[in-house]
Amino acid sequence: MAGDRGQLSNDVNACVDEVIRRVGKEITLGLPLGLGKPVRFVNALYERAKDDPEISLHIVTALSLLAPKGGSSLEKRFMGPFVERLYGRIPELAYARDVSANRLPENVQVSEFFFKAGSYLNNRSQQRHYVCTNYTHAVRDLMAVGVNVVAQMVSPGEAHGQPGQVSLSCNPDLTLDLIPLLREREAAGTPVALVAEMNQNLPWFGHHAAIEADRFDVLLDQPSGDYPLFSAPQMSVSPEDHLIGFYASTLLKDGGTLQVGIGSLGAALVHSAILRHSHNKAWRQVFDHLQVDQHFPVVREDGGTGPFEEGLYGCSEMMVDGFLYLMQEGILAREVYDHAGLQTLINRGDIPSEVSLATLDVLRREKLIDSPLRAKDVHWLVQHGIFKEAVEFKGGRLRIGDQSVEGDLDNPEARQAIETLILGERLTGGIAMHGGFYVGPEQFYQYLREMTDEQRAKICMTSVNFINHLYDHRFGDQKLKAAQRVHGRFINSAMMYTLNGAGVSDGLEDGRVVSGVGGQYNFVAMAHELPGARSILSLRSTRSSQGKVLSNIVFNYGHCTIPRHLRDIVITEYGIADLRGQSDEQVFLRLIRIADSRFQQELLKKAQKAGKVDPAFRLPADWCNNTPQAIRRAVAAAGDASLFPPFPFGRDFTDEELTLGKALKGLKAATATRRGKLSTLLQALRARDDEGRYGSLLERMGLRNPSGLRDKLDQRLVIHGLQQLETPPDTGNSKT
Repeated sequence: MAGDRGQLSNDVNACVDEVIRRVGKEITLGLPLGLGKPVRFVNALYERAKDDPEISLHIVTALSLLAPKGGSSLEKRFMGPFVERLYGRIPELAYARDVSANRLPENVQVSEFFFKAGSYLNNRSQQRHYVCTNYTHAVRDLMAVGVNVVAQMVSPGEAHGQPGQVSLSCNPDLTLDLIPLLREREAAGTPVALVAEMNQNLPWFGHHAAIEADRFDVLLDQPSGDYPLFSAPQMSVSPEDHLIGFYASTLLKDGGTLQVGIGSLGAALVHSAILRHSHNKAWRQVFDHLQVDQHFPVVREDGGTGPFEEGLYGCSEMMVDGFLYLMQEGILAREVYDHAGLQTLINRGDIPSEVSLATLDVLRREKLIDSPLRAKDVHWLVQHGIFKEAVEFKGGRLRIGDQSVEGDLDNPEARQAIETLILGERLTGGIAMHGGFYVGPEQFYQYLREMTDEQRAKICMTSVNFINHLYDHRFGDQKLKAAQRVHGRFINSAMMYTLNGAGVSDGLEDGRVVSGVGGQYNFVAMAHELPGARSILSLRSTRSSQGKVLSNIVFNYGHCTIPRHLRDIVITEYGIADLRGQSDEQVFLRLIRIADSRFQQELLKKAQKAGKVDPAFRLPADWCNNTPQAIRRAVAAAGDASLFPPFPFGRDFTDEELTLGKALKGLKAATATRRGKLSTLLQALRARDDEGRYGSLLERMGLRNPSGLRDKLDQRLVIHGLQQLETPPDTGNSKT
């Protein structure tokens, strides 16, 4: 394998040998975030480092995905069969499991710039080695820490008629910009190694994501060892989530641009957008019940209520599975083109998608083409489907087959011939979705694999530095980006929001990191730069902690992700706070307006004490109905109980697992305090299933015939949890 680039091997250990031969034993390994990690190669390299203490291995990455294991004995019983079903054939990232268990060897360090939310809150090693960076700065920071090896899972091109190429597929986000920088470092005398691990299960994407295989030094090609892709199960969507998604759907502008993040809030938005488009009458009933346009007038100017006739264009660092559902429904249908002048004309309505002689006249008027037509004009017109694909420019004339046409647009005969022989039917080459990376459920991957070439061509997986900000990039400059991203709606989630307008999304005030900044700041800042764009931060109004309900709208907090001067739109299940350009008093009041009513008075008192709100102000009556009961009434307003389902896009859990999951969640909440734990244990000891009603559920948990005290107690706890589902305890909040 020594020597040139593009060296193929079917032996993972030989690949490790070649990397060490190229760069030595001081290895700083850059890995893609999420799905694109080459598990076979990484595990082999990590194992080599564990066996050889002379190897210094520093892994720099983000979002190292692991199958859940469960903490308590009940959680482990519940998760075991589920994990085996979803992940049993997928090799586990060995370093990530050792990180989770705090057992990395001394010669290995792992630094991540984005965690799976909450996964490392109590992992001191990962908290110390976390790298705080914006997504758009990740390549810069990878280079700064001295990355000399990059490894990535890729899709082989042979099966897609692209021999000699590979697709970066799920992770062109950083790699497209990292490769040339590493080659520059190599040319300056620093050894580097680029490793690709082929996996036929990885969907193929062309455009920017397809590159020559020999841009990598080493390619591991072992089809017999190809493993399924790591999937993220569908998350349940609560009524609160659905209302947040509903409010967000009222702010989508037809013909606009959409960015959305992962999780149940993103799924809720997609579901409500589909309702608005395909079931508009039912959607409008909820809209009218909530009196959205009366309470939140921002939707009249910046939103919409009708179906998406023009459609939306997706431009999102993460292509969540929701974008595919939007595409299937005909919503993700606005296509953009890689020429700023052409895109501007389309935006103005000067050029429709159907091609005619008028198209040529407009292009000539705008000086995008000349007359007589030149070779570069013809090439450009063919590229965009304005001329048929077979048209050539030879000898100063347009040629198609054995026919020749003059290219003078002022000549009536030439125009007639161009219209008859040369013109295409519709603009081609449009992109409906630009994405930087993806990860999702298995059905999402299957859909991507089964897409037609025509469908796949409308998706361009590309550099995150093209997507996440407006600076010039080799794939498009600022003028192009601004022309494509009209009416941008950049929708992300937060954990908390302070009354002065700061968003808390990635960490706690004690310094611990929950997840990471990722691209959130980039999109918020972009929304303030693009004409007509809005940043939307969504969050649930409350959370439960230690058996108590707490407000996520807070007076202040000792950490922020999005500073107050970038405040824009905030959504909770109780409505929309339009903060852009507002005085501090209005910002405070509009946020109190969408807080849970159990906390509004306290928040108001603090705001008045701080001198931010007039002391004479009193909460209006129509602000004080922000209760869980109001949420239930709203989701039922259309008279269809199935309009807002808990799993709008399918689920990975069985019916039994859903029931058990609810019971275990209830037990966890009930035992969050010492007093609650004691009370629950005492009640569980008295719990019985004498009639055998829960037999199949206990069987699923492996507790049908328990042996030993621990198993018998677990059985009683499960029975008690299931009984509580039928007779929920009084929380004391039913009248508030």
